[in-house]
Amino acid sequence: MKPGDRKPTINDVARLAGVSIKTVSRVINKEPNVRDEVRERVLRATTQLGYRPNFSARSLAGQRSYLVGYLFGDAGGDYAHRVEVGILDRCRAAGYHLLVEQIDAAAPDVAERTAALVTQLRLDGVVLTPPITDHADVLRVLREVGVPYVRIAPDRHDDVSPFVEIDDEAAACELTTHLIGLGHRRIGFIKGDPGHAAARLRYDGFCRALREHGLELQPAFIGQGDFSYASGLAAARGLLRGDQRPSAVFAGNDDMAAAVIAVAHEAGLRVPGELSVVGFDDAPIAGVVWPPLTTVRQPIVRMAETAAELLLTRAAPKRGGEAGETPPRHRLAYEICLRRSTAPPA
Repeated sequence: MKPGDRKPTINDVARLAGVSIKTVSRVINKEPNVRDEVRERVLRATTQLGYRPNFSARSLAGQRSYLVGYLFGDAGGDYAHRVEVGILDRCRAAGYHLLVEQIDAAAPDVAERTAALVTQLRLDGVVLTPPITDHADVLRVLREVGVPYVRIAPDRHDDVSPFVEIDDEAAACELTTHLIGLGHRRIGFIKGDPGHAAARLRYDGFCRALREHGLELQPAFIGQGDFSYASGLAAARGLLRGDQRPSAVFAGNDDMAAAVIAVAHEAGLRVPGELSVVGFDDAPIAGVVWPPLTTVRQPIVRMAETAAELLLTRAAPKRGGEAGETPPRHRLAYEICLRRSTAPPA
């Protein structure tokens, strides 16, 4: 198309493809029940004409804005980014745009800010991650304004919305059992952010494994972190000072576990010869620390993709859940990744 020529319209695409405008719209919106041959013909026409849908006009003409929100509370670590990647992948495939917004869960006006965000931008739906996924005021606002939402790793398993999770407690129990199987009896634990349900569930799984194997929980071997590397450093220095230290440490996520390894090196302790270390998530840092970290692989990107798929299904016209219907929930599989940071105690 030469400069000054008019932009191709949906009518031009329909005329070239030999289909109705409605069919072109269905192809552009990636709606089902369009024959493959027709879909390919329409897509060829859009490419040949250089046609680009006007999403602003499309949202004004219908009931959807084609905007999905991702609301999170903690920007630390790799978790938030991997969730964003998963949601974005599904939104792009469905012709939606993604708005990413950090929410201060402790702000006194968090309800007002959330309401303004979802109404002014006319969001078609929202994905929530911890700790926002359990924030009572945020959930109340979303219900009041009628915006569909899907939660990732919630604490409360009620019937207010679909959610996606893994079994954090079972995974932590299994990883702790691995340490016990190696012969460890003095096992420390560094807790994550108390505002995250996963932090409690992972600690519960650790405690359950100790009970099941007749081991006593030693309070002196329990540290408090907040899932950040810095908090892991502080907690590890408390656990590893002095002669009465654990022979293994389970950190509530990989960032804190990497900090434990750093403190061990700082103190002249061989890992895993004198101290075994495990984490949780299988974040990129788990593969770059030395030695590589034994951890739980949580399928974060897949969890986010699943949450986005559930949300887009609910956001589509006439496809939301019926009154009284239990919203879908998905529990995805985890995997124990055995690497070189664990060994029998010296």
